[in-house]
Amino acid sequence: MKKFTLLVMIALLAFSTFIAGCGSKSTPAPSAADKKTIKVGATAVPHAEILNVVKPLLEKEGINLVIVEMSDYVRPNMAVAEKELDANFFQHIPYLTKFSAERNLDLTYTAAVHIEPMGIYSKKVKNLNDLQTGAAIGIPNDPTNGGRALALLAKAGIIKLKDGAGVTATISDITDNPKNVKIRELEAAQLPRSLDDLTLAVINTNYALEAKLVPSKDALFIEQKDSPYVNILTVRKGDENRPEIQKLTKALTSEEVKQFINEKYQGAIVPAF
Repeated sequence: MKKFTLLVMIALLAFSTFIAGCGSKSTPAPSAADKKTIKVGATAVPHAEILNVVKPLLEKEGINLVIVEMSDYVRPNMAVAEKELDANFFQHIPYLTKFSAERNLDLTYTAAVHIEPMGIYSKKVKNLNDLQTGAAIGIPNDPTNGGRALALLAKAGIIKLKDGAGVTATISDITDNPKNVKIRELEAAQLPRSLDDLTLAVINTNYALEAKLVPSKDALFIEQKDSPYVNILTVRKGDENRPEIQKLTKALTSEEVKQFINEKYQGAIVPAF
């Protein structure tokens, strides 16, 4: 009888061990040692804000996302090319294309995330019809955004550009300037701070938001939502298939991000996916 009882206890112990083994097949949370770290450069608004939304999503995937805030349009691409960063999130496709060609950089993009309509702002006039002769208008001094700003001024009827100039326009492409406005090229980040000295400024939405301007309310004229200037996640060519980059790409085009953009920016920024 004692022998039978012993056998039953052994059998029960083996069975409980088997059940416990089956239950342990669920994927454990990644340990600190298993986590991968990726560093992404971004301008503060809205790019870093959007990255902060995906940070906890990536944490669940075993990825530690380090967000490096940057305030200019040159260093982020150079830092990716020089492997100081794994990726950056601050620019649109035309800017990346031009910058990479001029500096011979092997950069590409994986995610098209959002569109930031560029707008015309003023502290001195409330309507473009009130624009006086000789008014000073600030535009970004980088070629891609400068051409984009001139194209917007042309669309608003303030100037006319040479046929075919489009978003690659420069000041020399202005063919008609009926109010003899003075175009001043300034660093994009300085334009909101220069509104006191300018009649108008053509400002990228990220810098407008940083300056507490509401594009849908404060812009006197704004790009339509079909703008081709979609903001992207930029990486080195060859890194597109890195698991961490693929997971970051997926997170940036998730429903969580779409909901955040729609609720946070109320049409000032538009999801591109």
